Amino acid sequence: MTIALIIYFLLAFVLMGKLLLYGIRPTKTLAWLLAIFTIPVGGMLFYFALGRNRRKNKFYILKRTRSISEYLDKVEGYYKIIDSNSEVPIILKRHIKLVKLIIKGSNFVPTVGNEISPLKNGASTFEAIFKALEIAKKFIHIQYYIFEEGDLAEKFKSILIRKAKEGVKVRFLYDALGSRTLSSTYINSLKAEGIEVFAFLPMRLGRFLSSINYRNHRKIVIVDGLYGFTGGINVADKYISGDTNLGNWYDMHLELKGAVVNSLQAVFAMDWSFASGTDHLLNTDYFIKHSNEGNSIAQVVAGGPDSDFSAIQQLYFSVINSAKKYIYIINPYIIPGEAIKEALQVAAMSGVDVRLLLSANSDSLLVKWTVRSNFEDLLESGVKIYLYPDGFLHSKVIISDDELSTIGTANLDIRSFEQNYEVNILMYDKAITTQLKQDFLKDCRKSNQLQYEQFSKRSNIERLKEGIAKVFSPVL
Repeated sequence: MTIALIIYFLLAFVLMGKLLLYGIRPTKTLAWLLAIFTIPVGGMLFYFALGRNRRKNKFYILKRTRSISEYLDKVEGYYKIIDSNSEVPIILKRHIKLVKLIIKGSNFVPTVGNEISPLKNGASTFEAIFKALEIAKKFIHIQYYIFEEGDLAEKFKSILIRKAKEGVKVRFLYDALGSRTLSSTYINSLKAEGIEVFAFLPMRLGRFLSSINYRNHRKIVIVDGLYGFTGGINVADKYISGDTNLGNWYDMHLELKGAVVNSLQAVFAMDWSFASGTDHLLNTDYFIKHSNEGNSIAQVVAGGPDSDFSAIQQLYFSVINSAKKYIYIINPYIIPGEAIKEALQVAAMSGVDVRLLLSANSDSLLVKWTVRSNFEDLLESGVKIYLYPDGFLHSKVIISDDELSTIGTANLDIRSFEQNYEVNILMYDKAITTQLKQDFLKDCRKSNQLQYEQFSKRSNIERLKEGIAKVFSPVL
């Protein structure tokens, strides 16, 4: 027993040293120190699973990220942002600080001449994806957080196997935790036809604690480098037929054509390189020289727990802070953390029309009460909150000032900012933003707006539920 205690405390002091060297926030560092020294064994296990600072201990080999960055700069059609360049579109000049922030934090430059089609539900999303898959000639790259067996998964399998037999190179990547119900039978049926399949961070015994908290939440489909798809929709039948508990699932996806698809391919290439252990996608062979497909300007924003910066959080923070007229947000998991929460409050108190739209229903009671724990402070500062009564809103959308909009995989929570691999598309586009704004306002009219005076009088039981749930907000 004495030897065990000595070993435990030695390890605890080593962890304390790491926390002091690499801790992100003082409050978080203090909490982990208290857990390690006051909860025998359990505190240390929780730290290994949830507490390590991945920005200082990277999963990826750094050279691979640099390799992607280096060859992105060489691809013709990518826009070089130079202050004195008269060819830079006016809309980018107005948002040059945001443009540079994304380049610095996420290594992607804005691309011009894209055609972007918002896909407003599961039916339209999968119709567009299957249509693109059917015309594939060279390669198909697929990546999902949740890939759940059912009718949709069978349709995917049928097309992918047929395309593989036609000589199309098919690569399939799934998150090991999000797609944990995906059977070996399904996976082996793909592999048997020559389709390459890999799991992202498989939950193996030796690295279970180090990887379980860091998931790949991205959803990406790329066909021949010509078509790209990303957004909030996973492969699950509930996006088509709903489910018995929540009813219809509402979500947003994007169909992309143009040079922005090359940026999305770069994100897939990095994830594939890490999961497969091979570097053969880290070159320009899978980049297409695009003519002008449309009039949209778009910039990929990708971030993860081992990125140098929290790119998604910086994106959201910057868009909120730069809003002059309005900032409209749709998100199912609004657990913003202090920085984003403060930005929302400051914007509202400065006269910006700040609105949050989310479901009255939730797929998790713990998440529901954690989300509600922020409502009173937000309402008091003038933020308008709308609860959509029908089904479940799973979209991740931000719209601002008739010029900026972003749709992607990232929620408005600590997990998306610090623990998940995410990807969003930032659009500098008046037409798309105006269209999304009109849809947003229409949904607000269908929703129930919370009032501060009424909400602040909620019962102590509700306040207690919120307080208990808020404790778990960093790991939700």
